[in-house]
Amino acid sequence: MTIASWLVLLAILAWAAAFVTWSRNAVRRARQDAGRRFFRHPTAAAGLAVLIILATIALCAPLVAPYRPSQQLDIIALQNRPPSWLHPLGTDLYSRDVWSRLVYGARVSLGVGTLGMLVAVSLGAMVGAAAGYFRGWVDGILMRLVDVGLAVPRIFLVLAAIAVWERLGVGPLILLLGLTGWFATSRIIRAEVLTLRERAYTDAARAVGARPWRVILRHVLPNAAAPLVVSAALGIGNMLLLEAGLSFLGVGIQPPAPSWGNMIADGRDLLTAAPWTSVFPGLAITVVVMALNAVGDALREALDPRRSTQT
Repeated sequence: MTIASWLVLLAILAWAAAFVTWSRNAVRRARQDAGRRFFRHPTAAAGLAVLIILATIALCAPLVAPYRPSQQLDIIALQNRPPSWLHPLGTDLYSRDVWSRLVYGARVSLGVGTLGMLVAVSLGAMVGAAAGYFRGWVDGILMRLVDVGLAVPRIFLVLAAIAVWERLGVGPLILLLGLTGWFATSRIIRAEVLTLRERAYTDAARAVGARPWRVILRHVLPNAAAPLVVSAALGIGNMLLLEAGLSFLGVGIQPPAPSWGNMIADGRDLLTAAPWTSVFPGLAITVVVMALNAVGDALREALDPRRSTQT
């Protein structure tokens, strides 16, 4: 890494720490109960800081990474070199800088996980809202479909789809992960909507002639946002793990495009000679999933209405 890359990385770390500190102080000054409950969680601030750091590094990849992710520096002299000042995470079998690939791979892994969960949350929210609001035969059909989706292992559905369409690009992979990951979210939203549809404000909306989907979109779903946000925060980690697993198997993101999953696969035969080629991407996945779980747990405590009535 160059001195400029080190300075940018240090600036990102300082900015993330300052942002989390400012957010905590702003919440305290505004006396927001939900925000204070969020930061009261023991791992919320650390998890939020980690996510901000990694997301900023991914967005600023050209400034942080000194090399292109697929650039072969010297196939003979720099093959499987251990970590050093110029290559802080070492180089891989093809003399590519592991840090540069890790940074650009964060764009792919985090992007696929986030967008895939966005598709899943959107579809799950609509299906759950329709089942809970209309009830009757609509609820029966949709929930039986959800039961079938939950009964079949998700990895089996994904591999079956990949077997049909062979290799998938990033866009189709995101859609595939989203279309196979909405079942649990729909059940959560259905349970919320079954309660919300009986509230006075939904009765008032129906009384003035509002159509069912207008009532759902304007009055029901906004009040079911809390469990939806928590489900999304916890689900991104699952999406990321699934994408990494598929890339490790060779059916996800294809080389030379970097992904944390295919980076682990590149070094699986060199765990004794060059462990850094697989260890650092694995650590990145672990850290991100732990940070997402910490933030998700904190959001669950912050947005839980029973806690807000007790405090």
